[in-house]
Amino acid sequence: MSPEAIMIFGAGLGTRMGALTRDRPKPLIEVAGRPLIGHALALAREAGIGRIVVNVHAHADMMRDWLGSEAPDVIISHEADLLETGGGLNLALPLLGDGPVLTLNSDMVWGGENPLTRLVSEWDADRMDGLLCLIPRADAASHAGTGDFELSADGRIARRGAAFVYAGAGIIRPRALDGFEGKFSLNPVWDRMMAHGRLHGIIHDGPWVDVGRPEGIGLAEAALAE
Repeated sequence: MSPEAIMIFGAGLGTRMGALTRDRPKPLIEVAGRPLIGHALALAREAGIGRIVVNVHAHADMMRDWLGSEAPDVIISHEADLLETGGGLNLALPLLGDGPVLTLNSDMVWGGENPLTRLVSEWDADRMDGLLCLIPRADAASHAGTGDFELSADGRIARRGAAFVYAGAGIIRPRALDGFEGKFSLNPVWDRMMAHGRLHGIIHDGPWVDVGRPEGIGLAEAALAE
């Protein structure tokens, strides 16, 4: 079964953005005249994803108002307490259906091929419980810190080495969350997949900017202009 639903993560506090998120949620920060959440939704619609869920927490009313006006078909998952990526996805599963789910961070700007379209085309349910989109660490100029993963010749992901950065887009099989509860990131879920050889990766072909800090806005606008 191919993914027919997507979870867009929009609930984070955005503390690394400093004053920019004092009075608005990070997904409503504009890049090239469009809010970050608008860029994320455009990717989902271009990829033909029919069911879109966005989680909200910080400045939730502002997010609800924008989505209600600009994207009324989007389903909202409200987090009373911040649950991180894994917990937020777990909470939203009843809204996403039983099949594999695309996931997308709302604070990334992409150029080149649509990562969601590529992920769907590469998804193999027989071999995978998860599939992540990666960027070579050398090409992730906007990303702070080291890389996250190594990618083997057969496409499986491992944590030994750090040649690649997780780019914030992927596919996950809902059953992979079995046994996890409350507040948790997706990292332990990925670790369990890796232990069974069920986590794979693809490399994004095109520009990519992490808009996690204020300086990322200018870098993203420059990448989009090119």
